[in-house]
Amino acid sequence: MSASLSFKIGLAFATVALFIAGCTQQQSDSTPNQHATTNAAPTNTMVPSTTVVSASTTDDPSEHGHKAGDHGGLMISLGRDSYHAEAVFEKGNILRLYMLGNDESRVIDVENQTLKGFVRLAGDSDSQPFTLSPEPQDGDQPNRTSQFVGTLPEGMTGQQLDVTIPNISISGERFRMGFLSASKPHNEGMPAKVADEEERQLYLTPGGKYTEADILANGNTTASIKFEGMMSSHDMSPQPGDKICPVTMTKANPQFTWIVGGKPYEFCCPPCVDEFVKMAKTSPDDVLPPGDYVKKSE
Repeated sequence: MSASLSFKIGLAFATVALFIAGCTQQQSDSTPNQHATTNAAPTNTMVPSTTVVSASTTDDPSEHGHKAGDHGGLMISLGRDSYHAEAVFEKGNILRLYMLGNDESRVIDVENQTLKGFVRLAGDSDSQPFTLSPEPQDGDQPNRTSQFVGTLPEGMTGQQLDVTIPNISISGERFRMGFLSASKPHNEGMPAKVADEEERQLYLTPGGKYTEADILANGNTTASIKFEGMMSSHDMSPQPGDKICPVTMTKANPQFTWIVGGKPYEFCCPPCVDEFVKMAKTSPDDVLPPGDYVKKSE
């Protein structure tokens, strides 16, 4: 074998060996990255446009379902806080749902639809059906609603309820909502917030016992703006000596203080301030001194 031929054969073997070593090294170097991305979704995975996502439940007291909203209801998270709903239980077995955005202070309107729900007494196995119908509010777009209202079956008042709404559509997505009410409907008798323009007229014009000096003392603003972002939590069992809300007679919260007739009054939530200011303007003789709104001994 000539020296030239031997050199060519040796060069070929070296090239093959170098290629094999390079492939082996490349495979070894890529292994950690493969393990790091094993559980990641492929970049080309398509998410269906009608995914079903559960609302946060109320098993954990830290969840939204145990926080009170602006109307004194339960705040429910939908789709990892993509949206929220506030569930309000009212007199007459009424359940009202207010639709809110990712920011719980932002009202949103959703597609007009009739919601089918199921309710049972907490701990029971048998559920009863009910429906929630759209009731658009001022400012909602045509064929859309920011509010749903339904009547619960008889015998539900004053009970702890387990409510499920299997399907609500929001912007092409479908969500499932489930929540527990309080042991007593703590917002029974709670007033609803007045509309924005009506609220400005209510707070920024004097009348009755509500004076120009009161308007200035309160910051020349409305209760919903002054207390924006503050959470109300209704205590239905005030103790003797506790200050009580003049509207609902639940325990007052000093955070929600409003000046009327030159005197500070404490309330449980902003909508109750609405009602009290309205009373001070239209029925001033019904307004008692702040010291009269204290829980008396049994």
